[in-house]
Amino acid sequence: MTEIVNFDSLGLAPELLKALTDSGYTTPTPIQAQAIPVALAGGDLMAGAQTGTGKTAAFALPLLQKLLPFANNGASPAKHPVRALILTPTRELAIQVEESVRAYAKHTPLRSLVVYGGVDIRTQTPHLKTGIEVLVATPGRLLDHIEQKTVQLNQVQMLVLDEADRMLDMGFMPDLKRILALLPKQRQNLMFSATFSNDIKKLADDFLTNPQLIEVARSNATNDNVTQKVYSVAQSDKEALLIQLLKAAEAKQVIIFTKTKITASRLSRSLEREGLAADAIHGDKTQQERIKALDAFKAGTITALVATDVAARGLDISELPMVINYEIPSAPEDYVHRIGRTGRAGASGIAISFVSPEEEKYMVEIEKLIKRQITKEIVEIEKPVARTRSASSSSKPSAHKSTSSTANQEATATKRTPYKKKASDPWFDKPYEAVVAAQQQVAVRSSSTRKAPVAALLGGLVLNK
Repeated sequence: MTEIVNFDSLGLAPELLKALTDSGYTTPTPIQAQAIPVALAGGDLMAGAQTGTGKTAAFALPLLQKLLPFANNGASPAKHPVRALILTPTRELAIQVEESVRAYAKHTPLRSLVVYGGVDIRTQTPHLKTGIEVLVATPGRLLDHIEQKTVQLNQVQMLVLDEADRMLDMGFMPDLKRILALLPKQRQNLMFSATFSNDIKKLADDFLTNPQLIEVARSNATNDNVTQKVYSVAQSDKEALLIQLLKAAEAKQVIIFTKTKITASRLSRSLEREGLAADAIHGDKTQQERIKALDAFKAGTITALVATDVAARGLDISELPMVINYEIPSAPEDYVHRIGRTGRAGASGIAISFVSPEEEKYMVEIEKLIKRQITKEIVEIEKPVARTRSASSSSKPSAHKSTSSTANQEATATKRTPYKKKASDPWFDKPYEAVVAAQQQVAVRSSSTRKAPVAALLGGLVLNK
């Protein structure tokens, strides 16, 4: 294919070219140069490329170009039906994609909206009712709107599945089938993915019609701009090593990936105790908390963002210098997406992985997937020296004197007997008497002595008259 020098050669509308110029884009990336002409021609597309290569623009620009004939300034919602649907696996990715669509369409009357879970659905309904042409959604929240009849999909002309492999990993296949059944049969389908597994190819067979396959890099490859390092370390030493690396590197921004939400929260708190600005992002966080943490990370207020794989896709941090795999993912494809957060748009990056003996098997599968062997390194961990009791004793003027003093104190403590307080009632000092004998004595006393009557108000009995 002939090399394309700039976006003018792609046949895009002046409004879109102006938006690209405003964003500072002049030269398309390889995936954009190959995917945009195919999408503009109207055929189905199955595209694979490494993360950070401009996949969003590769489908957003031709999508907007094809919807321009339907653009209008009418106020009626009926004039702005949903004509393009973009499905993404995570909230963060949905927000990022819609921001890009809105930026590219800012010189056109086309409207876009993003809907996702984790927030009150009632806040999204009014915006849907005003009418929008491009809807970006996560599958679960889209089905919520469909059930509440707040969105209609009967006029969708283009469907985009972004990060399709991740959707399958997250178990969205049943939701996808329900959504696809509600769309018009005559439509254009575009599927974008960073990896091509057998499940992805099966999904493509199910809903793509004679798709054209585009791959700008070897399938499941990692970016050559990313320097990959593997450190062999015991699981119990990972936290100490992480703190040591972060303090030594003085990295302004680093994403640290864990496998569980509990580990992410615990690790972020540990980093904060060490004086590092850190926060966690995972599935148990509310959407407002996740957005707040991401905004702080992008602004540089937070230097270390601890995340589960929910954030492995959809995080577009420009010039992110470092990614650390605190725990190795069990799915090798997730490794590709994790380290794809760095080395984006031609920039260089570093990806460091902490591998414990229990995780060696995962690393073997990763190396098979990326067709590359990564040399394992051993790093000396600088552990703080704990102050022991013997060390504190040796710091005294005379160890012998201290020892003898301690012995004297122990001897004194051994001889010392607890003070026995004399009982106030002599009865308690009497020797033990059998119960039977005591009862006989009580019977004798009660027969010889009659108690004075007690008033009823004081708990006594009323005497018979």
